[in-house]
Amino acid sequence: MEIILKKDVENLGYANDIVSVRPGYANNYLIPQGLATVATPSAKKVLAETIKQRAHKEAKIKADAEQLAAALNEVALTIAAKASESNKIFGSVTSAQVADALKAKGFDIDRKNIVLDTVKELGSYVAVIKLHREVKAEVKVDVVAAEE
Repeated sequence: MEIILKKDVENLGYANDIVSVRPGYANNYLIPQGLATVATPSAKKVLAETIKQRAHKEAKIKADAEQLAAALNEVALTIAAKASESNKIFGSVTSAQVADALKAKGFDIDRKNIVLDTVKELGSYVAVIKLHREVKAEVKVDVVAAEE
């Protein structure tokens, strides 16, 4: 079944994409949640017109995202965490802590757009930040032992 996505859906597609999914997934989840509509011929024509009108706006948004990515690639964060003698962290470092550290440096990034592997030990890690569907930035995160 072909549908038109109204919003970005993780592992499926972005807003205004036409994707093919199983009918049950579309009828029982995507359409009732307001995430998609059925891709009828008239809906496809409306979508084509909408995409044409948004092309210029999208180009500016992508350029702004690329600028922000260039700035973020230069940033290095240091996050202090309580750790044991064997360099294991009590708890873990999360994307929310990375978002707070970025906010302290003047970047307002939503924690949902930050992808960080599980951090359970002291060391250096890389956080990937999704700024646009085609633009991603990488921020170096150093996890150090907190001073008591």
